[in-house]
Amino acid sequence: MPLINKDILETIKMIERDNLDIRTTTMGISLLDCVSHDPKVTAQRIYDKITKKAHNLVKTAEEIGKEFGIPVINKRVAVTPISLIGGKADKDDYIEIAAALDRAALELGIDFIGGYSALVHKGFTNNDIAFIDSIPQALAETEKVCSSVNVGSTKAGINMDAIKMLGYIIKETAYLTRESESLGCAKFVAFANAVEDNPFMAGAFHGVGEPEAVINVGVSGPGVVKSALEKVKGRSIDEVAETIKKTAFKITRAGMLVGNEMSKRTNIPFGIMDLSLAPTPKVGDSVAEILEIMGLEKCGTHGTTAALALLNDAVKKGGIMACSHVGGLSGAFIPVSEDAGMIDAVICGALTFDKLEAMTSVCSVGLDMIAVCGDVPESTISAIIADEAAIGVINNKTTAVRIIPAYGKKIGDVVNFGGLLGKAPVMAISEYSSEEFIMRGGRIPAPVHSFKN
Repeated sequence: MPLINKDILETIKMIERDNLDIRTTTMGISLLDCVSHDPKVTAQRIYDKITKKAHNLVKTAEEIGKEFGIPVINKRVAVTPISLIGGKADKDDYIEIAAALDRAALELGIDFIGGYSALVHKGFTNNDIAFIDSIPQALAETEKVCSSVNVGSTKAGINMDAIKMLGYIIKETAYLTRESESLGCAKFVAFANAVEDNPFMAGAFHGVGEPEAVINVGVSGPGVVKSALEKVKGRSIDEVAETIKKTAFKITRAGMLVGNEMSKRTNIPFGIMDLSLAPTPKVGDSVAEILEIMGLEKCGTHGTTAALALLNDAVKKGGIMACSHVGGLSGAFIPVSEDAGMIDAVICGALTFDKLEAMTSVCSVGLDMIAVCGDVPESTISAIIADEAAIGVINNKTTAVRIIPAYGKKIGDVVNFGGLLGKAPVMAISEYSSEEFIMRGGRIPAPVHSFKN
């Protein structure tokens, strides 16, 4: 059989048997030319530009998916961080801008719109403070809007004043969306070392160094990697790494096919391919199950961090060979609620909060889609963000926290979001206070190895 036909058949099997899909095609759109002295004018310009630029995004993605036989699951838009273009906006003005973003998303029929964001890793402007204060209400009153705040970077250190604010912001968001299992918190991410070209929600935004508009693609494929590893059971770790690399190459090639065609048909330049393995609640489409097929009895046991490090590195090595323009987050996501294997590991007690934190030192992002008790103190949430930011800043990698203090829930309860967001068992965290530490405020200095000029 000719090699090309064999590759085609392998791809078909990946789609039909192993849940291969294009997790997202995300159009990044610059809003820098939407700024006005009047926030109402800004909001209208934002709506007009997004609906004009992305008017055929959904239709084009669906057509390509059908023609190529590769499902394109999410169609999204990411915009310039809104705090940068608010002008003299106050809290109410920002909420009006959030409403304009939501109307645009609903008009386009996209799944989410990201970029209701602020970059405060070194300090605040007056606009930033008003913007961050608007986040709970904005997320409660919109359906499609996703938000993020970058609180630290390796070059700047960690803004502890911002982290202190976010404890309150997350708790308030949980309360305002309590009727929907505190869903608003699933649309908010606290970042350190945020990247400018991330196609994955809730943290996507279009950085100021990006073009006028761009198409970014995020692939999936945990099921494909798991299926490949089933064929090398009992063999050496070297062979496991090589198998993951080869599989990631094939997954990335499928993503490139869709990304290039999206670019051609929308007349928007192709940006980056994000190589992240993004799991779903489907059985067999799980990062945890990949780690277990490597030889771990249960995800979370000793050896889990090493196995995850191997997976993350091999995915990147294989993907980089397949695509010249790799970016975003790229690696393996470990969102608890979105991964059937992670959920099972938490329920049976194999995977604890502290082990998850250790795993974030080598995974793609960080503590993702984790539910905790609704009465957790604001300072504890802030301290969790601070810990995760420190891992990112010291290790010069992107880290993030997407945590849900589920209103009215206690340890052992389950928060059910449905769809790709899945369900999250409420996890136990330390009962000891971090309040005095968090209330100090200030800025944790940049690490010594950040001085490279």
